[in-house]
Amino acid sequence: MQIAERHRFILEALRQKGAVSVAALSEAMDVTTVTVRKDLRLLEEKGALLRSHGGASLPDTYVNDRSIDEKMQIRVEEKQRIAARAVELLQPEEAVIIGSGTTVRAFAQAIPKTLKLTVLTGAMNVSLALLDHPEVELVQLGGVVRKSSASVVGHYAEGMLADFACTKLFLSVDGISPDFGLTTSNMMEAHLNAKMIKAVPQAVILADSGKFGKKGFGKICDIEAVHTIITDGGLPDAARRAMEDKGVKVLIA
Repeated sequence: MQIAERHRFILEALRQKGAVSVAALSEAMDVTTVTVRKDLRLLEEKGALLRSHGGASLPDTYVNDRSIDEKMQIRVEEKQRIAARAVELLQPEEAVIIGSGTTVRAFAQAIPKTLKLTVLTGAMNVSLALLDHPEVELVQLGGVVRKSSASVVGHYAEGMLADFACTKLFLSVDGISPDFGLTTSNMMEAHLNAKMIKAVPQAVILADSGKFGKKGFGKICDIEAVHTIITDGGLPDAARRAMEDKGVKVLIA
């Protein structure tokens, strides 16, 4: 089966089932899983599907709230590269805010244990990732716990931000649109994220290329409100130009 035939087969399977696994496609097309993963990557770059850890699903413009366990299985390698690139922006002894999400969790895990920092976060998984970093002073925001994101939201968390001065924010989002801005699936989390962006001179967004062109229910801010977006090489050139035209620095990991 040639590449064009495989791609038609994959897209037809997605139309019929909504989601497919690498193993099932490998067996059905009589090719290796490596070949299937390459095909899925190419189709994702064209915007035809959304890859996950073990397969793919049809893309959806609007983002639904998903559990953190589910999100951890999506675009794992891309998140790790984004995290490593974000670490390069850290300076010794600075105070930073880290938001919630699986990409910023990967970022927290990538921070060297020898780097001295003060980290303010509402994400419990970020705090857990930094517990064994002896040079990191942790400040945990309090509030109502959102179990799906392992983070806190609400006016208690928002009120604490006024008591600290931080240099940068590292934030994950669910959707990025040049026209509508940055969004997440929960309105309370969107409100807290907006407060975080206003509390720092530089907001750095960590988002894989699959987040571009998507919208969540809660708007965080316009694109112009952020300083830098770090994403992966799957970002289309047109999307990159649209961000840069808004004055945002785009880094490809």
